[in-house]
This record gives sequence, C-alpha cells and structure tokens, in this order.
Amino acid sequence: MASDAATLAAFVKSIPGPVVLVGHSYGGAVISAASPNNPNVKALVYIDAFALEAGESCSSVLPSSPPPPADFFTPVPLPTGGDVDLYFTPKYYGAVFASDVPAATASLMAVTQRPLTNGALNEKASPAQGWKTIPSWYVVGDADLVIPPAVQLMMAQRAKATITHVNGSHPSMIQHPEATVAAITAAAKGT
Repeated sequence: MASDAATLAAFVKSIPGPVVLVGHSYGGAVISAASPNNPNVKALVYIDAFALEAGESCSSVLPSSPPPPADFFTPVPLPTGGDVDLYFTPKYYGAVFASDVPAATASLMAVTQRPLTNGALNEKASPAQGWKTIPSWYVVGDADLVIPPAVQLMMAQRAKATITHVNGSHPSMIQHPEATVAAITAAAKGT
C-alpha cells in the first residue's frame, strides 16, 4: 500500500491544478495514503472502497465471521518471492465480487482482473490519511458482498463523506455509473 501510495502521490504532484482522486476497493486505501501531502488534491471519491484509519488494514476491517472459503483467492507467487498476488477465484467472481453484473461481463472481468498482493491486503494504514482533512464523497454498494455495506458506511461516516447509496455489488460503478459520475462531478464542483 505504501509503495502504491508513493507512486500515486508522485504522479499527482506532476499534475498542475486541482485534482480529484477516485478509488475503488483497495484503491480507496491508496488514495487516502497518497493525498495528505498533495495540496492540489481537492477531493476524494470512494466507490465501494477502503477508507482506513491509522493501524487498520483492508483485511482487519472486514468481518472475520463467517470466514471466506479456503479457495476464495487464487494465490500466484511473485517472481521476486516473499509475497503473492491474490486473484478472486473465477467461480466466486460473479457470485460474490460482481453479483449484479451480467454473467458475460462478470466472466470477462474475472479473466482480466488486477490482483491485490497479500502484503497490501494486510498492510496497516499510516497515521496520515487524506480523508481526515480533504472533503470526501462515498458511493456505498448496498449489495456488496466483498466489503459489507455496514463497513463501508462506517468508513464513509468516519470520513464525514457525502454518501450516496446504490443497490450494487462490489463494482457498483459497472451497473450504476450515473452514481459514480455524480459523486465525481459533485466533488469537482464542491471543491
């Protein structure tokens, strides 16, 4: 997470003018960590995303019961060793990750998904989190089976975000793009 945030922070510093950062899922943790020392970041938009507090990890804020099936992720060792990329196992992708997405689209998403490393999933957030000082918007997927809606709502409320609810699964922006666009537009206009 720290490495991803540092890469994003460096890129954002190269952009002249105001920036609205948007993060989905793990991307929320990244924009939170990348934004505190970037004065041109004017707003944060979370889409079914992690907005972590210092010391929390993506995995630590998720309920531990019931545990996911043992084969929920397909681990692929990294060539450098020490860590693994985690892919949603295809049989769970449509059923859990993208439960409201048409089957053909969910199948395509499953085979083109970007992994998350086990290390990033369990890395603890730093004390500096952008949502503490930067205006935030949050789209909560009320049918999300990956980050439960109650967990999303807790993070959104803690960030004092402007909250929008959609009846969507984890990638709610696929079936509800209008809510995502509206949140980004509101963030840009509001800041």
